[in-house]
Amino acid sequence: MGNIDRRYRVSSLLRVILAAALLGTVCFIFSNSMQTASVSSDASGLVLGLLQRVLRRMGYPGLAARLTDHMVRKAAHFCEYALEGFLLQLGVRLFSRKLRFLSWPALLGLLTALADETIQLFFDGRGSQVTDVWIDFAGVLTGMTAALILSGLLGAVFQPSKRGNHAHPDHS
Repeated sequence: MGNIDRRYRVSSLLRVILAAALLGTVCFIFSNSMQTASVSSDASGLVLGLLQRVLRRMGYPGLAARLTDHMVRKAAHFCEYALEGFLLQLGVRLFSRKLRFLSWPALLGLLTALADETIQLFFDGRGSQVTDVWIDFAGVLTGMTAALILSGLLGAVFQPSKRGNHAHPDHS
């Protein structure tokens, strides 16, 4: 009985941590959308400069020169939503092992992307772009796929094989 209680507590703790991480991710996404265009541009410029310095230091000055603010912004969209998709899919996996629930994290990720682009309409110098919704949704699907692959790998490593557990008669 103690083993079941422990498993339940661990599962409950994982759900709370996952919910907090997911809420934090969505808040981070929305907070970026609530910035004015100049603040958002300044933040992107800082990340662009950092990435260019890293690329130059790694010996890729040409790549550093070709990296643009636009690329950084779109990659940021993709990465934010990949994290959201990853966390959404892990959340679904904590509640059900059935693949039929793939539509829920995808739908929630798409709704976040739509809300995100809508939020931007209300802040100075910002606008909404359909292409950003597509980039965001591609990030969600990529994150979901990564979570499914990770779940499958961890399941294969940590679950005892069902095929090799047959008792063999003792031949002594």
